[in-house]
Amino acid sequence: MVKDRFHDVVRTALEKDNWKITADPYEVSIDDVDFEIDLAAEQLLAAERENQKIAVEVKSFISTSNVSDFHTALGQFLNYRDALARIEPDRQLYLAVREPIYESFFQRRFIMAAVERYQVRLVIYDVKKEVIVQWL
Repeated sequence: MVKDRFHDVVRTALEKDNWKITADPYEVSIDDVDFEIDLAAEQLLAAERENQKIAVEVKSFISTSNVSDFHTALGQFLNYRDALARIEPDRQLYLAVREPIYESFFQRRFIMAAVERYQVRLVIYDVKKEVIVQWL
Protein backbone atom coordinates (compact mmCIF):
# COMPACT_ATOMS: atom_id res chain seq x y z
CA MET A 1 0.00 0.00 0.00
CA VAL A 2 1.23 3.48 -0.84
CA LYS A 3 1.08 5.97 2.02
CA ASP A 4 -1.15 8.99 1.59
CA ARG A 5 0.71 12.23 0.87
CA PHE A 6 -0.04 13.60 4.37
CA HIS A 7 0.28 10.33 6.27
CA ASP A 8 3.35 11.43 8.24
CA VAL A 9 1.76 14.81 9.00
CA VAL A 10 -1.25 13.09 10.59
CA ARG A 11 0.97 10.69 12.48
CA THR A 12 2.98 13.60 13.92
CA ALA A 13 -0.22 15.50 14.75
CA LEU A 14 -1.62 12.49 16.63
CA GLU A 15 1.61 12.09 18.56
CA LYS A 16 1.55 15.79 19.48
CA ASP A 17 -2.00 15.20 20.73
CA ASN A 18 -0.59 12.51 23.07
CA TRP A 19 -1.72 9.51 21.05
CA LYS A 20 0.51 6.46 21.07
CA ILE A 21 0.79 5.00 17.56
CA THR A 22 0.36 1.24 17.88
CA ALA A 23 0.36 0.27 14.19
CA ASP A 24 1.50 1.95 10.98
CA PRO A 25 -0.22 0.58 8.95
CA TYR A 26 -2.92 -1.23 10.91
CA GLU A 27 -3.46 -4.50 9.06
CA VAL A 28 -6.88 -6.12 9.28
CA SER A 29 -7.88 -9.47 7.79
CA ILE A 30 -11.48 -10.59 7.55
CA ASP A 31 -12.11 -13.98 6.00
CA ASP A 32 -10.22 -13.77 2.70
CA VAL A 33 -10.02 -9.96 2.50
CA ASP A 34 -7.03 -7.94 3.76
CA PHE A 35 -7.15 -4.23 4.61
CA GLU A 36 -4.48 -1.72 5.61
CA ILE A 37 -5.84 1.21 7.61
CA ASP A 38 -3.27 4.00 7.75
CA LEU A 39 -2.80 4.29 11.53
CA ALA A 40 -3.88 2.76 14.81
CA ALA A 41 -3.46 4.69 18.04
CA GLU A 42 -4.32 4.58 21.71
CA GLN A 43 -4.58 7.27 24.33
CA LEU A 44 -5.12 7.13 28.03
CA LEU A 45 -7.90 9.65 28.59
CA ALA A 46 -7.80 9.79 32.38
CA ALA A 47 -6.74 7.61 35.25
CA GLU A 48 -10.28 6.45 35.93
CA ARG A 49 -11.10 5.67 32.29
CA GLU A 50 -10.11 2.80 30.06
CA ASN A 51 -7.85 3.28 27.05
CA GLN A 52 -9.46 4.78 23.98
CA LYS A 53 -8.47 3.09 20.73
CA ILE A 54 -8.76 4.60 17.28
CA ALA A 55 -7.87 3.80 13.70
CA VAL A 56 -7.30 6.64 11.25
CA GLU A 57 -7.61 6.59 7.48
CA VAL A 58 -5.77 9.60 5.99
CA LYS A 59 -7.10 11.22 2.81
CA SER A 60 -5.49 14.18 1.04
CA PHE A 61 -8.16 15.08 -1.52
CA ILE A 62 -5.54 16.17 -4.06
CA SER A 63 -6.89 14.68 -7.29
CA THR A 64 -8.75 16.74 -9.86
CA SER A 65 -12.09 15.60 -8.42
CA ASN A 66 -12.96 15.99 -4.74
CA VAL A 67 -16.17 14.07 -5.42
CA SER A 68 -14.21 11.08 -6.71
CA ASP A 69 -11.85 11.30 -3.74
CA PHE A 70 -14.88 11.38 -1.43
CA HIS A 71 -16.39 8.30 -3.07
CA THR A 72 -13.15 6.42 -2.52
CA ALA A 73 -12.72 7.68 1.05
CA LEU A 74 -16.32 6.88 2.01
CA GLY A 75 -16.13 3.40 0.52
CA GLN A 76 -12.90 2.64 2.35
CA PHE A 77 -14.27 4.10 5.58
CA LEU A 78 -17.40 1.93 5.45
CA ASN A 79 -15.44 -1.24 4.64
CA TYR A 80 -12.87 -0.57 7.34
CA ARG A 81 -15.53 0.24 9.92
CA ASP A 82 -17.36 -3.01 9.15
CA ALA A 83 -14.13 -4.98 9.43
CA LEU A 84 -13.21 -3.33 12.74
CA ALA A 85 -16.67 -4.04 14.11
CA ARG A 86 -16.00 -7.73 13.60
CA ILE A 87 -12.49 -7.97 15.02
CA GLU A 88 -12.05 -5.01 17.36
CA PRO A 89 -15.39 -3.32 18.08
CA ASP A 90 -13.93 -1.02 20.73
CA ARG A 91 -11.64 0.71 18.20
CA GLN A 92 -13.24 3.83 16.64
CA LEU A 93 -12.46 4.64 13.03
CA TYR A 94 -11.78 8.22 11.88
CA LEU A 95 -11.28 9.76 8.47
CA ALA A 96 -8.50 12.37 8.54
CA VAL A 97 -8.91 15.33 6.17
CA ARG A 98 -7.00 18.56 5.74
CA GLU A 99 -8.51 21.70 7.26
CA PRO A 100 -9.01 23.55 3.92
CA ILE A 101 -10.86 20.55 2.44
CA TYR A 102 -13.06 20.29 5.52
CA GLU A 103 -13.83 24.03 5.44
CA SER A 104 -14.76 23.99 1.75
CA PHE A 105 -15.78 20.64 0.29
CA PHE A 106 -17.05 19.07 3.53
CA GLN A 107 -19.39 22.05 4.09
CA ARG A 108 -21.45 21.25 1.00
CA ARG A 109 -24.95 20.14 1.97
CA PHE A 110 -24.77 16.79 0.17
CA ILE A 111 -21.39 15.93 1.70
CA MET A 112 -22.51 16.99 5.18
CA ALA A 113 -25.63 14.83 4.80
CA ALA A 114 -23.55 11.83 3.69
CA VAL A 115 -21.13 12.26 6.60
CA GLU A 116 -24.10 12.35 8.98
CA ARG A 117 -26.00 9.51 7.30
CA TYR A 118 -23.01 7.18 7.33
CA GLN A 119 -21.78 8.40 10.72
CA VAL A 120 -18.31 9.22 9.49
CA ARG A 121 -16.06 10.39 12.30
CA LEU A 122 -13.66 13.08 11.14
CA VAL A 123 -10.32 14.30 12.40
CA ILE A 124 -9.32 17.62 10.87
CA TYR A 125 -5.62 18.43 10.65
CA ASP A 126 -3.41 21.40 9.82
CA VAL A 127 -0.66 20.42 7.39
CA LYS A 128 1.75 23.28 8.15
CA LYS A 129 1.51 23.11 11.94
CA GLU A 130 1.16 19.31 11.95
CA VAL A 131 -1.59 19.43 14.56
CA ILE A 132 -5.12 18.15 15.00
CA VAL A 133 -7.54 21.06 14.65
CA GLN A 134 -10.80 19.31 15.42
CA TRP A 135 -12.39 15.93 16.22
CA LEU A 136 -15.89 15.38 14.86
